[in-house]
Amino acid sequence: MLNQYETVFIVTPVLSEPQVKETVKKFRDIITENGGELLNEENWGMKKLAYPIQKKSSGLYHLFEFKANPAFVAKLEIEFRRDERIIRFMTVKLDKYAIEYSNKRKKSQKEKTEKEV
Repeated sequence: MLNQYETVFIVTPVLSEPQVKETVKKFRDIITENGGELLNEENWGMKKLAYPIQKKSSGLYHLFEFKANPAFVAKLEIEFRRDERIIRFMTVKLDKYAIEYSNKRKKSQKEKTEKEV
């Protein structure tokens, strides 16, 4: 059975735009190549960190929402730990309430973008 997860990770701010895209693509590919299903992806951009991490005061935040086998999450987190471009990450299993909230949030974002167009 597949569970639904949300992973937020912070990419080091010293990378160039193509390097950041390549890093994000690497983790997107890891999810899809291991039987995961990517449901949503958001680039939150550069944000100031609450405290310095590895002498950095800001980072590029990215979110993946995906369905995957529970055993896969450990494999994904090992990949995050091995990659020196990732300064922090957190994966959370979504319960039915979190999934409902996430769907509402995506719907309201979609409506907001449609109004802007």
